[in-house]
Amino acid sequence: MSLAENVKKRRKEKKLTQEQLAEQAGVSRVYITQMETNVRNPNVQVVYLVAKALGCTLNDLYDEDEKNAV
Repeated sequence: MSLAENVKKRRKEKKLTQEQLAEQAGVSRVYITQMETNVRNPNVQVVYLVAKALGCTLNDLYDEDEKNAV
């Protein structure tokens, strides 16, 4: 699963809207939408903030293929 898919999946598991997740992570709703649709490739600082808001780690949001590519 890609970063985009993992963010969306975890957000839905937490029953959060994109707006709620954005507010908790300190980014805009549009930014979350772009992350979830692979329009935007966020930097690690933003991924960290999103992971923190979702109650998970950076590693939880990256799949094995993405981890190996870094």
